[in-house]
Amino acid sequence: MTPPFIWRRQALKFAALALCASPFAGLAQTSSAPPAPIRLALIESMSGPFANTGEAVFRNLLWAVERVNARGGVKLPGGARPLQLDRYDSKGQNEEALSALRAAMDDGARIVLQGNSSATAAALVDAIDKNNERDPARRVIFLNYAAVDPVLTNERCSFWHFRFDAHADMRVAALMDVVKDDAALKRAYLIGQDYSFGQSVLREVRRQLGVQRTDVEIVGDELHPMGKVKDFAPYATKILASGAQAVFTGNWGNDLTLLVKAAREAGFNGSFYTFYGNALGAPAAIGDAGIGRVVAVADWLPNVQTAQSEAFYRAFRARFPKPADDYVHMRMQLLVESLAQAVERAGSVDAVAVARALEQADVSLYGQRGRMRAADHQFQQQLVVGVMDRQGKPGVQFDVEGSGYGFRVIKTIAPERAELPTSCKMKRPS
Repeated sequence: MTPPFIWRRQALKFAALALCASPFAGLAQTSSAPPAPIRLALIESMSGPFANTGEAVFRNLLWAVERVNARGGVKLPGGARPLQLDRYDSKGQNEEALSALRAAMDDGARIVLQGNSSATAAALVDAIDKNNERDPARRVIFLNYAAVDPVLTNERCSFWHFRFDAHADMRVAALMDVVKDDAALKRAYLIGQDYSFGQSVLREVRRQLGVQRTDVEIVGDELHPMGKVKDFAPYATKILASGAQAVFTGNWGNDLTLLVKAAREAGFNGSFYTFYGNALGAPAAIGDAGIGRVVAVADWLPNVQTAQSEAFYRAFRARFPKPADDYVHMRMQLLVESLAQAVERAGSVDAVAVARALEQADVSLYGQRGRMRAADHQFQQQLVVGVMDRQGKPGVQFDVEGSGYGFRVIKTIAPERAELPTSCKMKRPS
């Protein structure tokens, strides 16, 4: 079967040939041709066990692109140009992601977006670094909205890579702001996906518990294959037998949903401290057992108690009203706004000029502000921690995915408190 991106390239080729064959081709190109779009290539899992996460990302980025285009596109000296979001299916595999990167570049994209998997992000960073060194005429910028392994903005930082999510250590630190006040917690179970991100989460949880909560005993510490476990009952049984009062996990997608569902069915009554427990089926899976027990950290949550935040959330739901589509990320909106700002400041789409402008990004949307730290290309913004509760309870105006459960904000961490040092030694083009 011919891959979809091949069909697209063939269709564009045939359209170009047809135009050149017309005696009015030159007139059409000079008088009515629309401005060429700035192509954004989304490389993400659109099939397989994490397809729901890829589709959620696509909706968020599409909404952000629509907002920019609705106000006339990106303003450039030669005239405004619209953004165009193209999707490429990585199928959750690094090799497929690298193949998609090559296809996107062949299609003319010079801005690449990815985030769901730090391992994939690392592979893309390496490939883009090599491409940009070897082929300056086809340099690519990588915008990362969710790959949060700290190494990507520390020892493996790249001039071409920009992260718009808080990295794992920043997220763990935010959760510890809640854990330090949980005096009843004495036994913790650590579980995560067995790849770079999952490993880094558990490593940092161990470290920060050892610093801030020396009284907490770690009664379980294990990794599981990513995206391959269909039945988490054996893991839930071990969690229950350990006597753990809380589970710490960076799991996302089905690996999180199936884990919390298995724990509920096994009778686990403890807490879950999570990175992503606030959506993609997790609240519905755990049900009443999660009230007051499931904690999630994010850059923003729907129940942030401001009029601007409410307007933002209502606008997203008006665009995507289906309950299953209810997973909105403020940081992805800020990412696209930062890109538009940088292109306009650079006055061109030249990769080096845009990257230098992105280093100075400072954007605000619906009351949320973020700025790019030039030293390591780590976006700095406030973080919030929420706890699961039933919709309608104080502070829980909105639920998640029609589940009847939402997250009440219990901690807000200002950008200057969320910020952590970096070990990045940035190498910039001359």
